Amino acid sequence: MVEWTGKPAYQQVAEDLRRRIAADEFTKTGGKLPSLAKLQDHYAVTPTVARDAIRQLKADGLAVSHQGKGAFLTPDSVAAAKLADPSAAVAELRDELHKLRTEVGELRQRVASLEGN
Repeated sequence: MVEWTGKPAYQQVAEDLRRRIAADEFTKTGGKLPSLAKLQDHYAVTPTVARDAIRQLKADGLAVSHQGKGAFLTPDSVAAAKLADPSAAVAELRDELHKLRTEVGELRQRVASLEGN
């Protein structure tokens, strides 16, 4: 999964994890992130890269770790990850815009019916 793009491998892994957090993928696990060994296997990276990716998520305020227990998401990590991912933020804004347009259309119909038009 990690490619030679000029961006450090740990950043690529952290970005993918951030995307998965924004998609609320870790709710099923009670907010627990995959272990370092699972990250190594999934992304085909070294232990150092996996550890640095988790360290980056911790620095971004998306995760906390407990020695011997693993890394867990912070309570607001899903919302924070969505804001950090521009494509997710744009999708959320499009959904909100669609809802607002629908509501305005319904309000116009109500006003027209009240005014007898």
